[in-house]
Amino acid sequence: MIEPLPDHAMFHVLRSIAVDKGGPRVGCLTLPKRRPIDTPNYIGLTSRGVIPHMTPDVIANHTELNGSYIALEDFTERSQKRVEPAVFNIEPEGKEVLRAYTATPTPVATVLGARRHPAVIAPMGNGKDYVSVFTSTGFQQLKNKEYYRAIERLQPDIAIPLADLTFGNSHIRNKLPNSKRQLRMVERTEDWLAELIKLRNVEDSSEATKPPIFAPLLPVSYPTQWEYINRLSQDYFQHLSGLAVYDADIFPDLGGHSPLNPLPRLSMDFITSPHEILRQVRLGLDIFTVPFINTTSDAGIALTFSFPPPSPIDSGVRPLGIDMWSQDHQISLKPLVDGCECYTCTKHHRAYLQHLLNAREMLGWTLLQIHNHHTLDNFFRGIRATLAAEPSTFEHDYDVFSSTYESELPKGTGERPRARGYHFKAEGGQAKINPPAWEKYGEGGTGDPALAGEIAGLAVTGTTAEGVETPVVPDANTDAKELDKKGFAEVDR
Repeated sequence: MIEPLPDHAMFHVLRSIAVDKGGPRVGCLTLPKRRPIDTPNYIGLTSRGVIPHMTPDVIANHTELNGSYIALEDFTERSQKRVEPAVFNIEPEGKEVLRAYTATPTPVATVLGARRHPAVIAPMGNGKDYVSVFTSTGFQQLKNKEYYRAIERLQPDIAIPLADLTFGNSHIRNKLPNSKRQLRMVERTEDWLAELIKLRNVEDSSEATKPPIFAPLLPVSYPTQWEYINRLSQDYFQHLSGLAVYDADIFPDLGGHSPLNPLPRLSMDFITSPHEILRQVRLGLDIFTVPFINTTSDAGIALTFSFPPPSPIDSGVRPLGIDMWSQDHQISLKPLVDGCECYTCTKHHRAYLQHLLNAREMLGWTLLQIHNHHTLDNFFRGIRATLAAEPSTFEHDYDVFSSTYESELPKGTGERPRARGYHFKAEGGQAKINPPAWEKYGEGGTGDPALAGEIAGLAVTGTTAEGVETPVVPDANTDAKELDKKGFAEVDR
């Protein structure tokens, strides 16, 4: 059964299918000066404003990426040397500040949020009038008015207002705060949204220069935020251009808020597999942030899934990806995936990519990113095709996909690229993310007894021990001039 929906100014629902406890749909999101985004689709997740391992020209030439999520906390570091972040000090010609600063390709839409996705847990939490953000110089407070001024200055294509969230995202469903804290989350989020809308409306700039707002839906139960959602649909609807959803499971309860139905829905939920993407598509989500695509590339995994899934095989379920660190690929001249038309698979083979990973060459992770983004592009293209088919085959293909592929992505067996400190926050008992750059030779530095003796000043080794050199042992109080007079580091023959 097809349910017609009214169009929104920038989002058009082309087809909606009624299913049990869901409503997958096909649509198109149109933003000024940007490439139209056919939905369901995804946007990339950035680090310091860029997609990891890919330059703007690689994105433009070898991917079909339509948008990128950028976190303000990546640019808001403050120190004694720099009071105002550098992103606010540039004067681009003919471009938005955020786009010029990050060199985002023109067709790619920019979505601005306060925190990364997934975000690092703030030890002190959020306050009544601020959220805690994790910058390269530590945790800082970001107030709502400051955030609005940043939106106004940076001019993203879409802005997500502040939300009082208790990160990290992986704990959303099994580590919810107590009921009083949940109510406070809802109240603060609504207050911040109302203030941002008020600030937005008092500005003299035209409506065309004001970035669209995607109101956050919180990861708490529907009854807890019912009043907030009701106000969104009645009082704030005319100021909203979409919804940013932090827990997709709330969607079956939104049927009574019909004014919100035509709005595009951006999933900010914690997605760990393509199975979760399909589940959320079935619920009615339109655009997705997919954290696992960057982490799988970092782990050396080449994604292999497709939708609709291939015919079932007798050998059991298929893996969602292959580990390119495996020695099985050392002499393989096959592409990463047979039949794949991405740049990586048409220009290179498995042995070359495995060599790049073993040599810790950055190009290896770049080629994996190209392939994995291409795989995800085809995955969403297949979803749209099955939804648009007459009759739709999405439900059948969804069930077949679940039985064809493993439920979890494989774990990489090799070494990840070096992580930067401001991306992760160490917790008690957690192992170090990066291996040490150097360490003592042997346990306790005693792997070589002669070397250990020389370090301790108890032995002389090398040519000195053979009488070829006359060593000069400096006194603790000797300065550089005295050492030079005595011929320190010179060889007597």
